[in-house]
Amino acid sequence: MPSQIVQFDNVRKTYQMGLVTVEALRGVSLEIQTGEYVCIMGPSGCGKSTMLNLLGCLDRPTSGRYLLGAQDVSQMDDDALSTVRGTRLGFIFQSYNLIQQLTVVENIEVPLYYQSRPEEESRILAARYATRVGLENRVHHKPFELSGGQQQRVAIARALVNDPLVILADEPTGNLDSTSGVEILKIFDDLHAQGKTIILVTHDENVSRHAHRAIRLRDGQVESDLRQ
Repeated sequence: MPSQIVQFDNVRKTYQMGLVTVEALRGVSLEIQTGEYVCIMGPSGCGKSTMLNLLGCLDRPTSGRYLLGAQDVSQMDDDALSTVRGTRLGFIFQSYNLIQQLTVVENIEVPLYYQSRPEEESRILAARYATRVGLENRVHHKPFELSGGQQQRVAIARALVNDPLVILADEPTGNLDSTSGVEILKIFDDLHAQGKTIILVTHDENVSRHAHRAIRLRDGQVESDLRQ
């Protein structure tokens, strides 16, 4: 039986913009099971980015609970949240967010710094993940020497190297041409087939069809939550 890995329990997030209070999320409750491939969709301003920031422990709810792997991360301090991000979550961004001064293998190693692994062990593991995403011949290249699709492969390898509970992807094909986008989505399909839990934010209906569940937000609330 699949186990619950993410739980939002009446999660609210408000921001103060001068004298105006903005309700970005308004009482969202949902559960995601281990191994699910979920996309989050909705129009601009619906709360997608806020939800991703909360899921990724980049922010805390104003109220409500967020359980990640049965651990309540809602009210953790900054140091504890940093540890959770470095050891339990894998991030893939639209703009790749690679460190330009580092090589492919060095970029992939970054999450391993949180685990205090021996340097040689980290390098071997990072090289293994570079091979896993088809970059075994690019390990000593720097990001500016790679195509957009190759840079996103580095980002995927970096997200996987710490064996995270959840992979979070924010518009991962948004900066790619159609061919590279198809290749990246094939990697996500393969990861899902291997049992990885994936939560992907997208506005692209074609991308969303790769997921097995679509959560649509509107005005900070869940409008629909359908398996597909």
